[in-house]
Amino acid sequence: MFLGIASPVHTIASLCKSKPEKCRLSLFSVAIFCLALPTLMMGQEPQPEPTSEVAHIAKPADFNEQIYYRNKLEFSTEMGVLPINIPFVFDVFVGDDYSQKPLHYTLVPISPSLRWQMGKINGPWILRGNTDLTVSVTHTQIVRGPETHYEAFVLGFRRNFVPRNWRAAPYFDFRMGMGHIDAKEPLGVQYAQGQDLTFTLMMGSGARYNFNPRYSMALGMNYMHVSNLYLSEPKYQNNGINVYGPWVGFNMRIGKPKHTLG
Repeated sequence: MFLGIASPVHTIASLCKSKPEKCRLSLFSVAIFCLALPTLMMGQEPQPEPTSEVAHIAKPADFNEQIYYRNKLEFSTEMGVLPINIPFVFDVFVGDDYSQKPLHYTLVPISPSLRWQMGKINGPWILRGNTDLTVSVTHTQIVRGPETHYEAFVLGFRRNFVPRNWRAAPYFDFRMGMGHIDAKEPLGVQYAQGQDLTFTLMMGSGARYNFNPRYSMALGMNYMHVSNLYLSEPKYQNNGINVYGPWVGFNMRIGKPKHTLG
């Protein structure tokens, strides 16, 4: 750059010797050029281009998505102690008056089950969760009452309400089935069951606690109804059994964990 400026300066010096008037004009032009040169050079400096990238705030990961997901299979073992006798909870639909029979029962059901999670976690706010389809085989020991045992096949569903990143998840379940009881009213026991073929209805609610994606336990309260749907009448009354009490269960995932894309 300095070599490029030296040649015009030599020319101006020669001009000043021969024509002083034009020399003063040329020196003034050179001074203006020298003052403007730094400004022109600064204007040529590259300016940073405005970025079009927008920072996105990622939602925090929810570890429950590794626990509740579509097509997950679990094996569950549940047990309850149901000593509290109450009227049939749906008496209003069958025309009864919520009266309670004088014969009381205590049932201890043991229920191995298969749970199939039918979908991923979805739903708004407090309803957020997923649903299990539950298939159970239930053996019930009757520790108080004239009958001694009851076996049934039961089918139903459980709704898990899953808050984000909570290990504990409330649930509600509803199951129905049919089975066999050693009925004692045909043997003369008043208010006992009228026939061996019986039907059951089970409802429960509580909370499930997940130790990790494979193992969990549940604790709650469960209601159980056993009756013959009036099939023994008019020969024998349909007295039924209606009890509820504490319920506990243990769950274990069957198969491999959920596959997560990297």
